[in-house]
Amino acid sequence: MPEPRGKVAPEARGKVALVTGAAGGIGAASALALAQAGWDLALADARNCDTVAEQVRTTGRRATGCALDVTSKASVEAMVAQALRDFGRIDALVNVAGVVGFGSAAEMPEAEWDRVIAVNLKGSFLCCQAVIAPMRAQGGGRIVNIGSIIGKNGGNARPWIDRGEQQRSSSIAYGVSKAGVHAMTSFLAKELAADNIAVNAVAPGPIASAMTTAFPDALRALIPAGRMGRAEEVARVVAFLASPETSFVTGEIIDVNGGMWMD
Repeated sequence: MPEPRGKVAPEARGKVALVTGAAGGIGAASALALAQAGWDLALADARNCDTVAEQVRTTGRRATGCALDVTSKASVEAMVAQALRDFGRIDALVNVAGVVGFGSAAEMPEAEWDRVIAVNLKGSFLCCQAVIAPMRAQGGGRIVNIGSIIGKNGGNARPWIDRGEQQRSSSIAYGVSKAGVHAMTSFLAKELAADNIAVNAVAPGPIASAMTTAFPDALRALIPAGRMGRAEEVARVVAFLASPETSFVTGEIIDVNGGMWMD
């Protein structure tokens, strides 16, 4: 396991976060935000995490990488086992791994529905489930899931005005998967509160990334803040929810959407 570079503050030793989807925009930004706050990182993704791991190590924190298929229970359990071997504990799980889907409900292939639900909802659940036992054994922890504004607002598109917006906007499968993540967060928060495990979610609005390059300009203009969000802005909320100081915050779905949806 690579050794940390730079001085490690004594009060930060032993704080370990497991981040899934760590090679993507929000995942990588979350890993760096946590590293800057004094966390060591176990990074997991279907893609290679070496670049993110190197960025984490420049902060003086330790980082390891692991291949992950969130739709496979065996793969998820292997990821958690490796993190425990590498660091001895998991203080926070940040569930970022996910895929996006586009298009209309009328034209959605069954296989596309299955793909999005399997990765975003089943995958998030499997990751949450796998850390419950080790977090209970160590006396507590934090779970931070990534939801979405699409799980709340019925989709950004306005097909009654322009059907083309629906083709370029997140699909019903994506919205249902993220609404499921929100519900899962609430259920787990109640079930695990007595174990000192806080479970919360962040629901981003449109975030500038490779996945949102086709986001319609007409919808971009509806964001009150006047711009797309940045991954770093989501990551700061993730780091806040993972913090030991937020032990009385659980079951929350925190919006990060520039005012596009308020509840």
